[in-house]
Amino acid sequence: QAQFVESGGGLVQSGGSLRLSCKASEFTIGHYTVAWYRQPLGKEREMVASISFLGDTEYAASVKGRFTISRDKTLNSLYLQMNNLTPEDTAVYYCHVLQTQVWGQGTQVTVSS
Repeated sequence: QAQFVESGGGLVQSGGSLRLSCKASEFTIGHYTVAWYRQPLGKEREMVASISFLGDTEYAASVKGRFTISRDKTLNSLYLQMNNLTPEDTAVYYCHVLQTQVWGQGTQVTVSS
């Protein structure tokens, strides 16, 4: 069964950095468009960044220039480097294979002011 296992969330001060990781199993990450989503408490889930099977990337306006999505085909893993974090970035972050039901379990990111 295809699945993602996430790691890397935590508590960080405003202006700090975190790197999220998502290890894929039972499917090849380079064959799909994959993305990071986030869901702040009480709000809807939103896409943060995506990377296509061709390697093209897209970012939400709120994170452009601060976050970087990448993948390692050898490790079959997806990453999200988050820099200059603000309290507005506080959310549960999920990795997702677009157009499928494959989601990571979610990892909490909390940014203190």
